[in-house]
Amino acid sequence: MSELYTVIVVILGILAVSGLFVGVTNDAVNFLNSAIGSRVAPMRVILGVASAGIIVGVVTSSGMMEVARNGMFDPGLFTFHEVMLLYLGVMFANIILLDLYNSLGLPTSTTVSLIFCLLGSAIAVSAGKIAGDPAQGFADIGRYINSTRAMGIVSAILLSVVIAFTCGTVIMYLSRLIFTFRYTALFRRFGSLWCGASLTAILYFALYKGLESLLAGSAFIGFVDAHLLPSLVCCWLACSVVLFVLQRLKVRILRITILAGTFALALAFAGNDLVNFIGVPVAGFDSYRIARAAGDASLPMEALNENVPANFGILITAGIIMILTLWTSKKAMHVTETELSLSAQGDEGTERYGSSLFARTVVRAVVGANSAVARLFPRATRERVARRFEVADIEHSGAPYDMIRATVNLTTSSLLISLATSLQLPLSTTYVCFMVAMGSSLADRAWGRESAVYRISGVMTVIAGWFVTALGGFLIAFVVGLLLYYGGWIALFAVTLLCGYMLVRSNMKKSRPAAAAAARTENSGDGILADLTEEVCRTMEQTTRIYDRTLIAVFKENRRALRDLVREASDLFQRSRERKYALLPTLRELRSGDDVDTAHYYVQVVDYLNEMTKALLHITRPAFEHIDNNHEGLSKEQTEDLMRINDRVETLYRRINHMLRTGDYTDIDAVLALRDRLFESLAEAIKAELVRIDPAHTGTKASLLYLTILNETKTMVLQSRNLLKSQQYFLLHRGGARTTD
Repeated sequence: MSELYTVIVVILGILAVSGLFVGVTNDAVNFLNSAIGSRVAPMRVILGVASAGIIVGVVTSSGMMEVARNGMFDPGLFTFHEVMLLYLGVMFANIILLDLYNSLGLPTSTTVSLIFCLLGSAIAVSAGKIAGDPAQGFADIGRYINSTRAMGIVSAILLSVVIAFTCGTVIMYLSRLIFTFRYTALFRRFGSLWCGASLTAILYFALYKGLESLLAGSAFIGFVDAHLLPSLVCCWLACSVVLFVLQRLKVRILRITILAGTFALALAFAGNDLVNFIGVPVAGFDSYRIARAAGDASLPMEALNENVPANFGILITAGIIMILTLWTSKKAMHVTETELSLSAQGDEGTERYGSSLFARTVVRAVVGANSAVARLFPRATRERVARRFEVADIEHSGAPYDMIRATVNLTTSSLLISLATSLQLPLSTTYVCFMVAMGSSLADRAWGRESAVYRISGVMTVIAGWFVTALGGFLIAFVVGLLLYYGGWIALFAVTLLCGYMLVRSNMKKSRPAAAAAARTENSGDGILADLTEEVCRTMEQTTRIYDRTLIAVFKENRRALRDLVREASDLFQRSRERKYALLPTLRELRSGDDVDTAHYYVQVVDYLNEMTKALLHITRPAFEHIDNNHEGLSKEQTEDLMRINDRVETLYRRINHMLRTGDYTDIDAVLALRDRLFESLAEAIKAELVRIDPAHTGTKASLLYLTILNETKTMVLQSRNLLKSQQYFLLHRGGARTTD
């Protein structure tokens, strides 16, 4: 048997490690977000609890890999060679797909990814077999493929979305109606009963989902199944008594409940979703051992129909890799930010998703329906209910939401997943956790009039992404499977290099959202000063370069350069816009230091920065549209005037950029004089153009573009001068600027 199969096994092993990294990055959102969102404990404590859950889940996992071995196809109809190509196609497609989702910060289901990658790769290899056998037709493909499992996953998507969102909304509404945001007094009396019910649901979930394989068939599980309701009641009473005693000892029982839920979800994740990451490589290794013992690469893989537990050493190694990934992955935090941004209490902050017609229609319909329903109840009743939903941060944590909602998220998710497991219904952990969080945030009135449209758009983006997971996984695996089947070792080498390049590039490159998140964590004192100063300097330098290159590209009628410059200007404007809409958290930090003047100048700097980049965009975009539509270029006189203007702008901006970089504002009066002379030149250029305008000799479109550039240049320079002055005052109040005084 060729040693190249050994190379394939090594590649599968490497992809298994990558799969664990990418999979944990994606699924960490499921068991971390409630604890992170409520800031129940320091991050290291949360990660420590989740790590313990992962270890217990891995150790107690049976490691049954039947989904990868025979869940989507009949291995007895495939040879060892074909099975190895099939598994390679699955792993390549799975890694690419999940890494793409993680880069975008979108949570998705690793189960769906695995199932449809298996389906796509199996169909590709089956199609190759059928095409090479004249005795078969494509109608025979049903012999090779098990499509029932795939249909179960599709139904799981629909069930998870609807049921989880509804249950999360109802349970959260009732919980908030009972406890309100000022829950301290009432919670002191009834909190142990409420947390006892939550802890019971979490324990039931841990038994039926996390430790299901370990305890299956035991006398304890048999007794619980036979006496389910009395068992749950006894567990609730016992948990309530223990929590009541702890509460009297001044222990925060909400923290215990949330951390217990985090442990249970991490345990279930490691015990049940491990197959999604290492199932295919382990099945490939088993196939290799079987074929190597027989010494025949054409051996049918009937032996894969025998389900055997995975090697314990492999499971432990996988658990260690998962924990290391959990502690070190920046992308995992990026994925958690998506759910937190969509469920955070309050309307301030940057909305990651734009508005959509569907979202606007839904919001208008809900507002109208709410007004109609409200009229059915007396005004006094409406006011009493509204008071119970008045937001108050009694925990003083500044968290996206409080521990009451975090407990509801964990409890509802645990109940739904454990119920589905006991009834053998196909539900996705990712879908349940995400949609419960969205439902609870809606019921908690986190989706206010200021943010509802954007959050609905975000939720629909994530849901649409789930369906794209199935289609994308199937298509990528199908294409890769065909390439490997017909391309042989050359295709194997090429696809391996491509996949490796994508993973290295993705994990080495620091994403802008991650960088922005890092910057936000330093938004205190000197961190704000350094961050804003660097942003202003970088933006001014980029503005100088883009403006100069835009005019040159217009003179040369360089369409491609203008297209790239429009993209750069748009990115610059978007960054300044994001900073503007993220003002409130920063202002809260500045206000906490009793520095109102600094906050005032900070607002001015951010606003002028936004207006300056907007003016730049209003120069680059019309310039590109003019050239893109093949309109007549600028005349010789217009070009000469703009070249003089460009020289003056460059001189002015060089002085401004030097001041910003050095913090030395002693020459600010000279900048003011340069600005005044530039404005005089702009006015003279506009007057000259008005004199030159002659429809018979000058293109109307060219004149409009010329005047647009002049007017927006004036706006851009004016905002730049205002920006410089406000930046000076901002630094003065922070003690970091030198002036003429």
